[in-house]
Amino acid sequence: MRISLAPGQAGRPDAVNICTFRPDGWLDGSAALVRITDGPAQILVTIYQNGRQRPDTAPRLQVLKLSGDAAEQAPAQPALIATPQDEPEILAHVQRTGDIGGAVGDWIGLRGSGLWVEGFGITAQHKIDLSDIEYQGVLGRGWLSPWVEGGKYCGSRGMALPLLGLTVRLKGDAAKAFDCTYSATFVDGSAVGPVPAGQVCEADSLAALEAFQIQLHPRDNQTTAINRGAKTRATARGTRR
Repeated sequence: MRISLAPGQAGRPDAVNICTFRPDGWLDGSAALVRITDGPAQILVTIYQNGRQRPDTAPRLQVLKLSGDAAEQAPAQPALIATPQDEPEILAHVQRTGDIGGAVGDWIGLRGSGLWVEGFGITAQHKIDLSDIEYQGVLGRGWLSPWVEGGKYCGSRGMALPLLGLTVRLKGDAAKAFDCTYSATFVDGSAVGPVPAGQVCEADSLAALEAFQIQLHPRDNQTTAINRGAKTRATARGTRR
């Protein structure tokens, strides 16, 4: 299977950008990113099949909206799923591995494995309120997913579609109580970080995200403890030397 620009000007080739994760452009159990900058536009999907095979054995194409108005109308991404006894603060779905969880400060993913992260979600429920953290996935150069609120999933599962980086930011009480930084490794062996909150963490090569670490550093002048929506605040005043 190949996805390519539709022939002729009617296909709006100036408004379509196609990125595949195989250098030869073929989709063989992998995915392609299609970005439409000014719709409507057309793409061409071509399936090559052995003449001795039945038509119902042709590859199937799954389409997932990642951003834009259409994505806002699509069903909401599922919340993180975990057992109450061992609920992870961060959960990532890793290529050919499945879901991997951990705590804030842990490396999430498999460093050095060459396996990419397809999506992730953050709760950090022992430190901050879910509404006080947001994050994005890098989908392509200069192309980010919509902001996702804490407790929700960002990315895809089972589509062989890697994230190329991430962005995290804090709001509300969490932004007053913590500084947030994050680091990442990528499948080409490169490493980036720590990066301050709100900035994109991606490799210069735009290689797929392999593993990441998110850290929350308490600010010196105050700390905030938030437990499942019940917020309390304590402020300590220092003395000048």
